[in-house]
Amino acid sequence: MSDYNCNCEGTRRRDFLKLGIGAFAGLGFVDLMRRQTRAAEIARAAGRPGPNDVRCILIWLDGGPSHYESFDPKPDAPSEIRGELGTIPTKIPGARFCEVLPKLADCSDKFTVLRSVCHKDPNHGGGNHYMMTGAPTPVPVGCGAFVTFHPSYGSVVSSKRGVRDGLPAYMSLPSMSRSGGPNFLGARHAPFIVSGSPSQPDFKVRDVVIPSDISVGRAQGRRELRHSLDRLRRYTDVQAEDPAVEFDDFYRQAVDLVTSPGAQAAFDISKEPESVRDMYGRNDFGQRLLLCRRLVEVGVSFVTCYSGGWDHHTKIFTSYKGSSVKNLDQGVAALITDLSQRGLLDKTLVLCLGEFGRTPKVNKDAGRDHWPHAMSILAAGAGIPGGQIVGATDSKGYYACDNVHSPEDFAASLYTKLGIDPTEILHNGSGRPVPLVNGGQPIRELFA
Repeated sequence: MSDYNCNCEGTRRRDFLKLGIGAFAGLGFVDLMRRQTRAAEIARAAGRPGPNDVRCILIWLDGGPSHYESFDPKPDAPSEIRGELGTIPTKIPGARFCEVLPKLADCSDKFTVLRSVCHKDPNHGGGNHYMMTGAPTPVPVGCGAFVTFHPSYGSVVSSKRGVRDGLPAYMSLPSMSRSGGPNFLGARHAPFIVSGSPSQPDFKVRDVVIPSDISVGRAQGRRELRHSLDRLRRYTDVQAEDPAVEFDDFYRQAVDLVTSPGAQAAFDISKEPESVRDMYGRNDFGQRLLLCRRLVEVGVSFVTCYSGGWDHHTKIFTSYKGSSVKNLDQGVAALITDLSQRGLLDKTLVLCLGEFGRTPKVNKDAGRDHWPHAMSILAAGAGIPGGQIVGATDSKGYYACDNVHSPEDFAASLYTKLGIDPTEILHNGSGRPVPLVNGGQPIRELFA
């Protein structure tokens, strides 16, 4: 499965324009991190990371992964709902996963599965925006109506934390989800894109090496280096000629990045032991997750690992028996286990999700269609208890029916874990107030 696969609606340049380029006409948003809460002070006194120290790896399965063929199988449902795949036990008492996730089942004591997050938007664009930002896609109500698309989680984190030790706060591998941009927060908070295939022996990260025409001595003089650097390859490249794009910020961040020892070390994945690389899987997805671990380890605040091709309208059972799900199972299990063994899981929030789940009934093409009324989300780290299932769907998996949560609740939980007040009010480029999260409440089981 290619990381660049389109879903059934396709992913076109206009999607990026529609869902984010309006940011460049507005003013960049600069805000201060809120003061440490009492909880953060207690955590630091006890030697644990406070919220402002927590990093996040968001694994985005674009297209909408099936909850039936992953974390919420229904073995007792009729065959047209149950599907062709069996189930396996986990380390969570009474909980079963689909048979294609044996490695995740084996380390399920280290993470939580949310089975009851749902919404009502069955479209890829709308569902993507909702789950990537915590806000529903705005719908114009008439000609000339003012529409504000919300900034993504990573861009909000970038606006709060900024560059640290030369490292951008927000990175995305190997591309950006259509709603992963900054919108009205401004171009400086777009993700730094790490493209390419880290499973290849000649893998190099573009824009993080000193240009050949600059000597090491001159490299220390950032003014000279600035004039020779190509700008960072960001999602804003689609509007490279737009004068509103903040090129000075790009140049400054480029200089910081190529002169940061931490960045240079993090990007050199060849330094990892062969056994660790094997554990993640010698494939693009697994090696990107390993690179995500290396990035948060040196201080990057928010990293998205984008995986496309999860829109299975046809032959879903054949697909889930294939390499993509095997790579997902191996890679995510390795990431969680590796973070835990290195003592990094307490300060790293790991999330794995897509825009929605899949329909209960298998269609005539042996696939499942869009279904936002039920989905499963994996959540680990940053103090989230392991070995628990939160919420439930009904006996046939149609609807979330117990301990039901909205995308706003998910967003409030994410921001709270990262030390950002979800009740804060942002202001868009026109000065209009925009709630960071409109009414969501943190999911209490994630904070036990």
